[in-house]
Amino acid sequence: MVLEWLPSVLIAATLLLAVVGAVRRISLWRAGQPDQVDLIAGLMAMPKRYLHDLHDVVERDKYMSKTHAATGGGFVLSIVLILLVHLAGIDSQILAWALLFALALMFVGAIFVLKRRMDPPSRISKGAWMRLPKSLLAFSSAFIILTLPAAGILPEGTGGWVLTLILSAVILLGLGEMLFGMTWGGPMKHAFAGALHLAFHRRQERFGGGRSTGLKPVDLSQNGQTLDILGVSKPKDFKWNQLLGFDACVQCGKCEAVCPAFAAGQPLNPKKLIQDMVVGLAGGTDAKYAGSPYPGKEVGQAKGGPDQIITNGLVDPETLWSCTTCRACVEECPMMIEHVDAIVDMRRFLTMEKGDTPNKGAEVLDNIIATDNPNGYSPASRVNWAADQNLPLMSEVKQADVLFWVSDGAFDMRSQRILRAFVKLMKAANVDVAILGDEELDSGDVARRLGDDAAFQSLAKRNLDILSQYSFKKIVTTDPHAYHCLRNEYGDFGSDALEGVEVLHHTTFLNQLVQAGALKLEAFNGGTVTYHDPCYLGRYNGEYEAPRELLRSLGIEVAEMERSGFRSRCCGGGGGAPITDIPGERRIADMRMEDVNSTGAELVAVGCQQCTAMLEGVVEPRPEVKDIAEILVDQLIEEVH
Repeated sequence: MVLEWLPSVLIAATLLLAVVGAVRRISLWRAGQPDQVDLIAGLMAMPKRYLHDLHDVVERDKYMSKTHAATGGGFVLSIVLILLVHLAGIDSQILAWALLFALALMFVGAIFVLKRRMDPPSRISKGAWMRLPKSLLAFSSAFIILTLPAAGILPEGTGGWVLTLILSAVILLGLGEMLFGMTWGGPMKHAFAGALHLAFHRRQERFGGGRSTGLKPVDLSQNGQTLDILGVSKPKDFKWNQLLGFDACVQCGKCEAVCPAFAAGQPLNPKKLIQDMVVGLAGGTDAKYAGSPYPGKEVGQAKGGPDQIITNGLVDPETLWSCTTCRACVEECPMMIEHVDAIVDMRRFLTMEKGDTPNKGAEVLDNIIATDNPNGYSPASRVNWAADQNLPLMSEVKQADVLFWVSDGAFDMRSQRILRAFVKLMKAANVDVAILGDEELDSGDVARRLGDDAAFQSLAKRNLDILSQYSFKKIVTTDPHAYHCLRNEYGDFGSDALEGVEVLHHTTFLNQLVQAGALKLEAFNGGTVTYHDPCYLGRYNGEYEAPRELLRSLGIEVAEMERSGFRSRCCGGGGGAPITDIPGERRIADMRMEDVNSTGAELVAVGCQQCTAMLEGVVEPRPEVKDIAEILVDQLIEEVH
């Protein structure tokens, strides 16, 4: 009877349409720029990345972790067994029972998805996503009934043609969402794109417990010819695997929930930004977007296409300039999407091609080019702060155990107190240290985050040339931004100046000295202390423990903020945000100080000059703000000779 074959025909037809959709979707990704990826190795590594690396991020939300394991695992296993039992027609009760188990697992998971969707958090997109649990239930329940005869539980032909027609309709509904929607568009698109995104990820180093946070450099010349476009102006200017990554977004809104700019009411929502990039790669509008908008901007006005300038109707420039590059969105994303890379790529076009950097951005970039520092101070004044410190210059001694990278705190009176405190500690520990003096240039961090990769590369290469003239074992700096550049981004420029050199943040170095007994400290007898994790020390470089160990060495039990460690809230000072100064409803630093106040702390310990400046900019009354080096100096037991 023809009706008996109807479910199999529907399965085959849906699979065929899904394949056609997959080819179409892949063609959209391939419109992007080339990027070298080992395709075979990536595909082979994909299962481990999915089950281990991705699961480690999802596991932070226990409810969704278990739910995803049941629905996702059940679905994948079900599809394989459906092909064997119902399409290939293999007569095996063992396979049929295995299929029933997989479908039951999926059904249970779908119940929990339905429960979450009945009262979803505000960050979760609604719209088409609200039908997903119903489709999951329809898919699993229909195939459970269809598989009962194959498992020997019901006799063949049970229910007759009426049941067959009903099941076929339900199967069509379920398959349409699960397979057809997976490649043509819909909530399940993330499953297809997400698996390939893990295989062909632009930052392969992130898998297996690795870390990759340095921005990718712009290739300023190609075969000796200047590039036509610097940065990303159109969606097709992104790398092909970046476009693939945008399509992997599950619209869970976890990036939205941790974004400091979004919380401050600035016109940025990282989830909406990624969805706008999807609109750009496929062409169309954001009319069907069913999540939170950019603060202050209505949904339905964005439109774009692969060949359209992104900032001409798809994304407003002020959205891009609102980002503090704190990587909180990247850290939380269960699909491991790289939001910050995309934002900086688009900033590069605005800055290097259009010269359109808002507020004080253009002035700062001009200062960096003219004076090698963002504020335009005379380069010769970089060493003035150390006039009474008796610090040897590298140009004089040629070698030292430690090169102290002073950074632009040398020009700021508040930061100079941190520098002097650190120098005093190094002297107390008899560290063989020297500085570059006015040979040191700006690290280039601000220029790079503002999109001027040409200025950054010039500074990096010149700094590397200077460093190559001297011999040292370690570089230590009190500036996490310079630390990040030296440690993670200078290595892209082919110099061996840092080969074999250990680059350390001053809290890591001080902790080594304390653990070795080189510093004698007395116990801290002040009030309650909390610690603020700088983004460029924590999320960018994974250093969370050394600052806390230093505080514990003073007998301090840190009163942790709710958002600490890898979930620390940004102070608002990164990514050139204080320079571009996009207005919002409130200041990010004020929100961070509210986090501090919730602990009852009287002192905020920090490890970043920029964080110190931002937190001290909060209107008093507020807790005192001190760098950890300043706290240690106050407890230093100085030996009398």
